[in-house]
Amino acid sequence: MPDTILDEVLDQDFDMIALPGGLPGADHLRDDERIISLLKKMADAGKYTAAICAAPKVLAKAGLLDGRKLTAYPGALDAIQIPAGEYTGKPVEVDNRIITSRGPGTAMDFTLELIEKLAGRQKRDEVEQGLAR
Repeated sequence: MPDTILDEVLDQDFDMIALPGGLPGADHLRDDERIISLLKKMADAGKYTAAICAAPKVLAKAGLLDGRKLTAYPGALDAIQIPAGEYTGKPVEVDNRIITSRGPGTAMDFTLELIEKLAGRQKRDEVEQGLAR
């Protein structure tokens, strides 16, 4: 259940936008010009953008994957063009302030990477240690 609707937060300042994967949700995000505009605004401001599973297609539509290393759910990006992008297939790929991840099986690694980028390595280690118990 969302806390609010998108239109009410479009003008707010965020440290990161992380897009969930899955279909058809990723397609709905890709087709929403408000999301595309917000992602471009974040990139222009030097903020983090992240996407997992099929959602890197949204970053691609926004032009954020051009010339970047990236990963996504296998086959999710076949139908689109990624000019000069390099699909690595790694569980998590970080290229500057763009973070992508393969899918449900890599969600924990993706989450830990997001924590590290937002709160630092010490916080990531603290959270990861708690998961090992």
